[in-house]
Amino acid sequence: MKPFIGIRFKKDTAKQFQTFSRRFFKTHTEALQTMLDFFFYNEISPKESFGPNGRTIANLIKKRFDAMVAIMKNMEKNGVLPTKAMIELLFEHTPQKKRKQAPLLMEVRQDDPERDMFFKKVEQAIVIERKHTNLKRDLRQNRAEFIALLNKVQMVKSSFGKPRLQLDMALEDFEKLKIKLEKELN
Repeated sequence: MKPFIGIRFKKDTAKQFQTFSRRFFKTHTEALQTMLDFFFYNEISPKESFGPNGRTIANLIKKRFDAMVAIMKNMEKNGVLPTKAMIELLFEHTPQKKRKQAPLLMEVRQDDPERDMFFKKVEQAIVIERKHTNLKRDLRQNRAEFIALLNKVQMVKSSFGKPRLQLDMALEDFEKLKIKLEKELN
C-alpha cells in the first residue's frame, strides 16, 4: 500500500472537495486522480474557458424555434406570405457582418473553391489531431501496462550461476496480454 502524504488546503475548499468526492468516488485519492487524469488526457488547463456551454446554446436555439413557430402560426391564421420584417425578426440575434469579416453562412456561395479547400484542410487537420490524440492515449496506456508488467518481474538469486529474472504473473493473465499485443500488431 502506498503511503499517504498531507497537503494543506483552505478549510472551505477541503470540505467542498470532500463532499464532491464522497458523492462520486470511493476515496478522495481516486477523486483527485480522476480529475488529474481528465486534464492530462484532454490536454486542457483548468483555467481555460470553454466559451458558451450547452445550456446557453440550447436556450438560444429554443428561442429561435419559438420565433419560427410564432411566424408559422401567424402565417396559418392570416394566410399571408412572410414579410421581410418577419424574417428579420426571426434572425434578429444573428451576428452582424463586420468589415474584413468572413461572410456569414447565409451569404456563402456553394461553388467557392477556396472555401472548399479551407474546409477540406480543416477536416484533415481534425482527423490528424484525432489520430494524434488516440496514439498518445494508446502510448500512455501501453506504458502503464509495461510498467505494471515490469513491476511483476523479480530477481531470483540462484545458488548455481548468475541471478535470473522471474515473472510473477498468472498464466491466464500472461496469455491475455500476449493475445492483446498480437491483436494490436495486426
